Order: sequence, then C-alpha cells, then structure tokens
Amino acid sequence: MSVTTATHLNFRGDARAALDFYRSVFGGRLTAVTYKDAGAVPAGSEADWIMWGEVVSDDGFHVMAYDVPSHLPWDQGRNAFFVSVRCDSAEEITALWEKLADGSTVVQPLAPAQWAPLYGMLTDRFGVVWVLDVAAVAP
Repeated sequence: MSVTTATHLNFRGDARAALDFYRSVFGGRLTAVTYKDAGAVPAGSEADWIMWGEVVSDDGFHVMAYDVPSHLPWDQGRNAFFVSVRCDSAEEITALWEKLADGSTVVQPLAPAQWAPLYGMLTDRFGVVWVLDVAAVAP
C-alpha cells in the first residue's frame, strides 16, 4: 500500500496568487479549476476564484488550494498549521528560503539549530507559516 499526502490550503480570493507564488518558488505544474470552469459559481464576483488547484513538481513538492466561497464560514485561524519543507542540502533550502521570504515575515531566521543543520520559519504574504530545514544526518 502507498499513501501520499498533500497540504491543502484554504483561502478567500487569494488561492490563484498563492499557487502562482508557490510555483515560482518550487517550480512544477500548476493546475487550477475556477468556479466558472466547473459551472458552479457561488456569487458573480467569485466566478474566477479557485474551486480546485494544485502545484506539483517532479521532485515531490505538492500543495493544493482553493477559495472558500463567501457563503461558507472561513477563518484563517492562528497557527492552525505549518507547511514543512525538508531538503537534503543547505543550498536547496537556502534557495527556497530566499524565494519564500519575498514579502514574508520571518519568525525564525534560517540558521543552524540543535536538531538540524539549517532551520527557519516564516509567514508568507498569504498568511501561511512555512518551516524549512535541512535533514539531519544520523550518527
């Protein structure tokens, strides 16, 4: 049996911008279906909002997102989730960090930590908290 998981992010009108941004950071393919595409427009101003979207890269990155229609309750919450990205090298993590940091608020600067060669936390411009680290090598 094989199980694959993906982080699914919920927005209110920002899903396309968020997915475009994550694609610019991680690369990969962006797939997006709007409410209009699906023939299920909840309100006229929400026709171009994302009903289902994802970014998938060949190296394993996968994030999904959609825009919660205004007739449904939505609260982004506080610290409801983190998206964790782990790479094998400092170069890989640093490159991703530099891109994600654009317009973000750094919670913990990217630096060595007791449990990882590099670790950092930031809140991106869409309010998503990202934790990035380099995998520690077992002794």
